[in-house]
Amino acid sequence: MKKMKRTSIVWPQMIGLICALVSCSSPADQGGTSTSEPLTPEVSRGSAATIELPPLPELMDRVREAKGLLIAAHRGGPAPGYPENAVETMQYGLEQGIRVFEVDVAESQDGVLYLMHDRSLRRTGGHDGGVADTDWSVVAELDLRDSDGESTGFSPPRLVDALRWARRSGAILELDRKQTTSFRNIIREVRAEGAENNVLMISYNDDEAIEIARLAPELMMTAGIKDAAHQERLAEAGVDLTRVVAWLGTREPNLDAMADLGAVGIESAFGTLGRPGRRLDDTYAEDGDASEYQALVDAGLTMLATDLPYFVAKHLTADDVALRTMAELPK
Repeated sequence: MKKMKRTSIVWPQMIGLICALVSCSSPADQGGTSTSEPLTPEVSRGSAATIELPPLPELMDRVREAKGLLIAAHRGGPAPGYPENAVETMQYGLEQGIRVFEVDVAESQDGVLYLMHDRSLRRTGGHDGGVADTDWSVVAELDLRDSDGESTGFSPPRLVDALRWARRSGAILELDRKQTTSFRNIIREVRAEGAENNVLMISYNDDEAIEIARLAPELMMTAGIKDAAHQERLAEAGVDLTRVVAWLGTREPNLDAMADLGAVGIESAFGTLGRPGRRLDDTYAEDGDASEYQALVDAGLTMLATDLPYFVAKHLTADDVALRTMAELPK
């Protein structure tokens, strides 16, 4: 079941492949000028083109039909030297073949949306201040720590920087709203950047799913779906189920539900992430193979949220199927 590591294709080459098959455009190609601010040289290195993804509902359908797996890197896919919720970390993940990144969106005291998980800046930023009680000018100068507490030299990015990076890279961001901000504020920035097709909103209950659908019916989201009756209630409340990826939790995987949802054209997502020592990632990867992950793919899972994205990408081939399917779709 193990596959060979992808060492022959690095991301700049992959951009060329996808540009040939999908649609890449630069501001000059579109007859205008760019208003995007440059990121760090490490992030902006390579192609300046925008990779236009096909409509997300179609992309998700095709990945599901091809039995591919989209790996969603929890908190952006931190690794040694790469902190959580950083654009540089997502760029690193992109070069390893990851295309979906779950990130956390918070808001500073002066109204700037940026990526940060905790309510305090201490753990990842080394600053004794609250996320919502600190101005952006302070947050922007923080030196993010990796999971081992080591300095990385990278700073927290604004949401707008992450969205611009995703558009240039053809990546998909799963946006997890923290309590310091609102869906309305997040959606405003997504629309301002034209990143609607690079975003999956996360909802945690029916009220949130209905609010997202009301504010931005064009966006896709993850939402908990229990059964056919629940699907009908959500649809009656205005949730377009063609724009929903069904979230099935982080505990025991319901393989039958994955198959049943796929049979009616709804993609499913499941999380093996969580607290170290208690998450499924630890037990699934303990023996060094990926048979438990493969069982999820075989049951019809379309998206896996994981704290071990690089392990999963190394051991499964379904993520390659997903990448190939994304590249082959017209915009």
